[in-house]
Formats: sequence, structure tokens, C-alpha cells
Amino acid sequence: MSPVSSVPKADKSSMSSQFTPDVIRHQESKDTESPQSIISLSNFCAWYGTFQALHDLNLEIPGKRVTAFIGPSGCGKSTLLKWINRMNDVVPGARAAGSLRLPDIEILAKSTDVVSLRRRIGIVFQKPNPFPKSIYDNIAFGPRLHFAGMTKSDLNDLVEWALKKAALWGEVKDRLHQSALGLSGGQQQRLCIARAIAVGPEILLMDEPCSALDPASTARIEDLIYELREQYTIVIVTHNMHQAARCSDRTAFFFEGKIIEEGSTEQVFTRPAKQQTEDYVSGKFG
Repeated sequence: MSPVSSVPKADKSSMSSQFTPDVIRHQESKDTESPQSIISLSNFCAWYGTFQALHDLNLEIPGKRVTAFIGPSGCGKSTLLKWINRMNDVVPGARAAGSLRLPDIEILAKSTDVVSLRRRIGIVFQKPNPFPKSIYDNIAFGPRLHFAGMTKSDLNDLVEWALKKAALWGEVKDRLHQSALGLSGGQQQRLCIARAIAVGPEILLMDEPCSALDPASTARIEDLIYELREQYTIVIVTHNMHQAARCSDRTAFFFEGKIIEEGSTEQVFTRPAKQQTEDYVSGKFG
């Protein structure tokens, strides 16, 4: 894997000078393999009370790729993440229509087992939210809930595997039974990623996972996202255009609850089909 590239100085007069190949570091060859769609949206709409937050979304999110949702605040990116994970079930007045599917189930169906769904679709939030427990118990919480009868030895192996996968094991292996709240912000966010993957999800949703972190921690999370894409389908919401360019294979640009443009990250950032997309990624608004 290539290291996180340094970001060149922005030149709003030329998108190609901002989003050069060393910034858009994903492997374009992967995008030509036509991976199976893992999340499918068809005429998907969502409301909070009388306010319509999402309008007739049609989108295919491919498996084992990173898809970035970009767009200004309030355009519906995080709302869509919450519907994919069914978190909006507990929001008064929230409702949705249309189709939102995994390959084998309709996510919105009343018959969908939400507990099972959330094991398949993990989510990491903007602000790290470790449980007020030990580092070990943070990772073990989900497996204890979902995998009854797991032996102590197997649980130990799973905790170690998840922490290694999240690039955190070397930093915490000697203090697994200390409070997770004593970790730095970047370590806490990687712990939350380890906690999410410990239950064996297929999909990871990340809502601004680096916005509260320092540059060094951000770089580590970006590297981690880039590595995890080989095993998981990842959807990341970000306001950072260079982060989207560095981390993602595909990008969807949202505006006022609609998808204005969607395509390969290289295409969206360097050859957008819509003037509105070009104006946003070049920094003219947002």
C-alpha cells in the first residue's frame, strides 16, 4: 500500500492540479472489475416529519470498495447512513419509502431482524464513543452478545485479531484491562473500528470518522480504511475533498437531499459530468 500522499496546495482554477494521481491513490483497475452491488437504492426517499430529507435516490454501492458520500452540511449524507443501519427507527417522525436492499434482504421490511442487520452493517461515528469499559471488554462486548458459547481462548484470539486489524494491538496489548477512555482520540477511533469488525460485519459505515482527529491520527485512519477495503464494503461520509480522493474508489455527490452525480472517484474529481459537481469539488461552494 502506498503511504498517504501529501496534499498539494489548492488551485481553484484547475481541478486537475488539486486531484492528481498521487492524491487519488485508489487502484483504478479494481473499479473495472464490475464488483457485485452490495447495497442497492431504488427511488429511495426519507422524511423527518413533514421535511423530506432524501429525494428519489438511485445508487448501487459495490462490494469491497470504499464509496465516499460528499456534499455540503445538511444534504442528507448522514441520514442515508442511518437508514442503511436502521438507526432512524428510533427517531420520532422518521420514515422512508422506496427500496433499500442488501443482496438477500430488503432493509426497510418489517420482517428484517434489526439486531442481525446491525451485526452485518457496523457503524463508526464522527466522535469516538468507546464504552466506559476496559479495552478488552469494548472489543468483546459484541462477540459475547452475538456468539453465545464462545470459549475464553477463542474470545482472546478474536480480541487480538480485531485490534491487529485496526492497527492498534501493538499500542495496547500490555494494557488490555485498562479503561478505553484513557486512550487518545485517534486510538479511541481505531478501537471503535476494531469493536465494529469484531462481530464479523460485511459493511462498515463511517460518518466523518476523522473530523475530530489531529492530522497524524487522520493519516492512520485513512491508511486503515485503505487496507480494510480489501475485506469490507466501506461507505464514508466526509466533508474533506482530499480525504475522499485519497480513500475512496467511488464517490457520490449529494446536494439538498439528491444525488447530483456518482461515479469513480477519479472521474468525479477530475472529469465531473455536472457543473454543480465541479463547483463543489473545486471549492466554489460548500
